[in-house]
Amino acid sequence: MGGLPDWAQSMWEELGSPELEDMKSVHTGDLMERRHGLRRDDIVEMMLDVRTLSEGENPRVRGRLLSSGKTSIEVLTVEGEHVYISRDVIVKVVLIAHTRPAYIDDRELLEFERADQKRRSNLHEKVEKETKGSDDSHLWG
Repeated sequence: MGGLPDWAQSMWEELGSPELEDMKSVHTGDLMERRHGLRRDDIVEMMLDVRTLSEGENPRVRGRLLSSGKTSIEVLTVEGEHVYISRDVIVKVVLIAHTRPAYIDDRELLEFERADQKRRSNLHEKVEKETKGSDDSHLWG
């Protein structure tokens, strides 16, 4: 793929060499048709605040976005490291390429989340059933 930096080539190939042209952001036009923002599996490069790093540590993190939470971002680096980076130390995020459709158009991701939600609900019910009344020793009567 000619548009990707050399360091991103292997990550793109590991994802099955998706057709990147179909995944581009849409910034203008009808609001319902716009598709932008970071997505799971995006190839990104981040610049970290050097004041938060040990001396000599590389302030650039290059890799694939695994998840994005309120306080941290999870990345699989080019070196194969699985790292969590605090949002507080990120100075800049450069989107190299989207490798998945936008969230609302990503059928695979929506199916995964639906199944995961069902699994969590079942697990929660199981925990409730197994622990119900087992911690009542502190009650009088």
